[in-house]
This record gives sequence, structure tokens and C-alpha cells, in this order.
Amino acid sequence: MTIQDVEKYANLLIEKVVAYLPSVIGAILAIVIGLWLIKFITKKIRNIMEKRDVDIAIRNFSLSIINIGLKILLFIIVITKLGFETTSFAAIIGAAGLAVGLALQGSLSNFAGGVLIILLKPFRIGDWVDAQGVSGTVDQISLFYTHLITFNNQRAVIPNGELSNNKVINYSSEKQRKDAITVRISYDSDIKKAREVLMDLMLNNENISKETKPQVFVSELAESSVNLSIRFWADLPVFWDAHFQIMADIKGTLEEAGIRIPLPQRHVMIHNQEDTDSDK
Repeated sequence: MTIQDVEKYANLLIEKVVAYLPSVIGAILAIVIGLWLIKFITKKIRNIMEKRDVDIAIRNFSLSIINIGLKILLFIIVITKLGFETTSFAAIIGAAGLAVGLALQGSLSNFAGGVLIILLKPFRIGDWVDAQGVSGTVDQISLFYTHLITFNNQRAVIPNGELSNNKVINYSSEKQRKDAITVRISYDSDIKKAREVLMDLMLNNENISKETKPQVFVSELAESSVNLSIRFWADLPVFWDAHFQIMADIKGTLEEAGIRIPLPQRHVMIHNQEDTDSDK
């Protein structure tokens, strides 16, 4: 290769770069301005949703979709600026989308599950739920996963597809919860007196709702005890306060009233084989 050939190719390369430079600069400007606009638009939409007190799960979910959609649109604009034909590019995107869709069927199922959760609202952010063997407070509902914070402050990430297709228990959906506690008393104790004592205990507890009268009844005649079941309702914020206070007061209150709480016991009778033979 001669010096003339090198100069020829260098000049050709420079011409190509100079000719293509406006497109590159335009694409860079489109990226910078586009990202700024996307950030501005999503911020404005977030502020509008916050002012209208839109549910936080719907807000985050919608903003995620809007953000992804705007970035895809920006990508198409940048590709167009660089000189690619939109029609051929759309065909490539369609083929790639089909391949990705087949490879990510589970993720698409999770996305569809997320849409169902947002629309049907079986739970909201801040609710305490039991799902897929995990109990915790709903911390985040994203496009594909729901995040729970467990009682031990651990983060559980559950796919939305599983949540939308399986049982979920929401403990925070109602204003009140009903509690059921079993109390064991001995057979020689006064059942009527025990019921009165337990009823007074619940009626004097400020955290227990008085709109629905508490109940005390015999639930079982067990082997070594008479089992009483106490039932009461409490507002959600003070439910556990009521539960633990009642549990702490039961023993002392029953003992003061002369009601005995028996320990599990079993009577074992031993027959002497020699005595049995002598009786014969």
C-alpha cells in the first residue's frame, strides 16, 4: 500500500466522520435533553399524584411504566437520529421482543400479576399480610415483585405472579380483628364463676371493643381440664396490646378468684401380677 493510498483512505474516513458528525451530535443532544425531560415529566406526574392522594402502590407502579415507556421512545428517537431506518428497526425490535417474551415467560407472568395486584388491591403498602409462607408488612409493590418486611426486620421478595394466583391473608384490611384465647381450668373449679371473672376482665380492658360484647363459653371437656374460650374484638392499632394484656392478666385474676389452672396430668394404674394370681 502506497502513501497515496493511505492518504486516500484517511481523507475518505475524515469525510465520513465529518458527514456523520452532525447525526452523532444530534443523538447525544437528544439523549441529554431526553433524559432531562423524562426526569422532569415523571417528577411532575409524581407531584400531581401526591396532591391527589393517589395510592402509593399505584403511584410507584404507574411511574415505573411511564419511565420505561419514555426511555424506549427516547431510544427510538436516538436510533433515528443516527440514521437507522425506523421500519427495519421496528422489525428487529419485534423479532427480539418475541424471543425475549418466550425466554421471559415467568417475568411476564409476574408483570401481569403486578397489574392485577394494582387493579384489584388485595393489599396495600403498609398492610400486614401472610403469603407464600411469609408474614410481613408490605413495603413495596414493583413491576415484577412485592417486598415484605418480616417481624424480624428481614426483606422477603415474592414474585407478583405467585401472589396473584395464590392465597393471601390480609390482616390489615378491616378496622377490627377478633381474638380467640383458650383458658384451661380444673374440673373442681366453679365454671360459672370463672366465666364471670373472665368476662369482667375483658369488659374492664380499655383496648377491647364494647360495641360487640365479648364472649366466654366452654369449648371443650379435655382429659385434665375444662377449656374455656374467650372471644373479643379490638381495633387494629391496639389489637396486640389487648391480646397481650389479657394474656398477662388471666392467671393472676383467676388465682385471686380461687380458680385453679391445672397442669397436664395423667393417671397411671399398675397392676401387681402376683396379687392378681392370688385372687384367683
